[in-house]
Parts: sequence; C-alpha cells; structure tokens
Amino acid sequence: MNKTNAGRFFEDYHVGQVIEHAVPRTLSGGERAMYHALYPARHSLHSSDDFARACGLHESPLDDLIAFHTVFGKTVPDISLNAVANLGYAEGRFLQSVYEGDTLSSRSEVIGVKQNSNGKTGVVWVRTTGQNQLGQDMLSYVRWVMVRKGNLDATAPQTVIPDLADSVLASDLVIPEGLDFTSYNFIHAGEPHRLADYEVGEKIDHVDGVTIEEAEHMLATRMWQNTAKVHFDATVREDGKRLMYGGHIISLARALSFNGLANAQMIVGLNSGAHANPCFAGDTVTAWSEVLDTTETNAPGVGAIRLRLVAQKAGADAFSLKGADNKYLPDVLLDLDYWALIPV
Repeated sequence: MNKTNAGRFFEDYHVGQVIEHAVPRTLSGGERAMYHALYPARHSLHSSDDFARACGLHESPLDDLIAFHTVFGKTVPDISLNAVANLGYAEGRFLQSVYEGDTLSSRSEVIGVKQNSNGKTGVVWVRTTGQNQLGQDMLSYVRWVMVRKGNLDATAPQTVIPDLADSVLASDLVIPEGLDFTSYNFIHAGEPHRLADYEVGEKIDHVDGVTIEEAEHMLATRMWQNTAKVHFDATVREDGKRLMYGGHIISLARALSFNGLANAQMIVGLNSGAHANPCFAGDTVTAWSEVLDTTETNAPGVGAIRLRLVAQKAGADAFSLKGADNKYLPDVLLDLDYWALIPV
C-alpha cells in the first residue's frame, strides 16, 4: 500500500469541496523574531508591548502577515503543491489579532474551477479561513491558483468562476477590540504622518531596496511550512530556478513601505493582489505605494487607509505598473491592494 501523497491535481477539485488542512501551529516569540530577521519589519505596534498597551491592547500582537503566512502555509499541501503559480487574492479580512500562544489551523472551500485552453492546467479558486484554538475565525481570504493536471485525459469540469467583490467595504473592516490611537506616540512610531496627511491619488516611493538571497527565501518557505514544489525543487521548472514564494515578496514590500507609511500599523483588509511576474534569487526588490482611499472608523483616534503596494525590480521606472496593453510591465512583481489602520 502506497503511503505517500503526490498532492491534488486540477482534476481532483470540485466546487463545494471543503478541505480541512493538517498540522495546526502554535505561534511563539520565535516566529516574531524570525519574521523581523527575514524582513526589515519595524512597525511599532508589532514590535513593542509598551507601545501596544498605550494603544489599548494587552500586549503586542504578532505581525498580521505572520498570521497570513501561517494560515496560507497550512493550505499548500492540499491546494498548491502541484501549482504552476499562485495568481491572486481577494476578499481578505483580518478578523482578530493573533498573539503569542495562539494555535492556528486552516480550512478551505473550493468556490471555482476553470480548465485552461492548453488542457494541461487549470485554475482553482478557494476561500480559506484560519481559526484559533477556541474555534474563532481569525482570517478569511480567497485565492486562486494555476494547478497542473495529473491525468491529461481527465474530463474538464464545468467552469465556475466566482463573483468576487472589488474590495472589502470600509464598514466591514474589523477593528481590534480596545484599539485606541488617541495617545499615539509618533516619536516611537518613527514618523509624524497621520491620516489627514495623506491624499487619495498620492504616490510614495519607499526609496529602499533589498536584494533577495536564496537562503532567505528557503528559510521563509520552511518557516511557513510552504511545501510547494516550485519553491524547493529546482527540477520542477524548465529553467532550473526555484521560484520565490509570493508571500516572501508581500512581506518584503510591506516592510519596505515603513519608509513613508510607518504609521500604517495594522493590516485589516486584503482587497486584491496579483503576483505579476516571477521573482528569483539575486533580484533586488523596491516598492512604492498609492493612496486609494481614506476613512475614519468608530475606534477612538483610529482611521483606515487603503493602499496599493507595488513591488518591482530595482531600476524599473518609478511608479510604473502596466503598459499600453494593460498588462503588467515585466519588472513588476506584486500589485497588492489592502486596508491598514492609522492614527487620525
């Protein structure tokens, strides 16, 4: 009896299928330390218990993307082990902050399938939910993945493409209980800019760049238990290169955005996202942001800012994104639309 598992292929998915993912994970200060070692992450709310307490929380929560990567990593053996690429995200909501000692698990529901015209691959849409040890939902998002077929003769399933919202409504954003920015310490945060200092349409060059090392990427994929073959096995791709995990680029770009957006403290919504082009070791990543919307919330002193975060290769034209054909330019790596909390 064969006890190993080659993973699911495109023909193994069907709409309505619910998958409970294995290996729940208890998070500790180790994840925080490693996250801050892998990325130049410096947002004060995720770095200092004292700063967090002054903002109404009982201690510093773990970086929001630690929760995202952990929940995402649980899904990889079932959803994207045989993926060609992770294509995009939508309808992401961070429902509760995650703290040291929380145990996260994941489940996914297949909400769409479409075989590609080449007959060799297909796209699978899933809605993934992360829960804590109390059964409380912590995070929910949709992603879609291009997956290889295991049997090229398998009958193509009926195409179902889910109808996804363009963005998370500001009224649907969940503000952490007790969060209060009325006594916010701008000196300790690192910058003086508050919500009113940003204008819709404003673009911010985050100036700094980071050259990606193979070792860092491999640490990141192992850290989040991401077992997708394209990240580990150089024989999977025809070019013999290991593809950088897309979440690595997200966290790197988010950390780079500190320079200009140091007070955009917490991610609470993920409106959309696309890994526009592949990234490999040796590439130097830079980032810029565009302000898409601003709004106040019901929490004291807390506003929300909607941002487009773009990661690109160093040397690309500033604020470049798409060409005349409306396709991403070849040096664009990531186009991420998200909501963050910021003092008013």
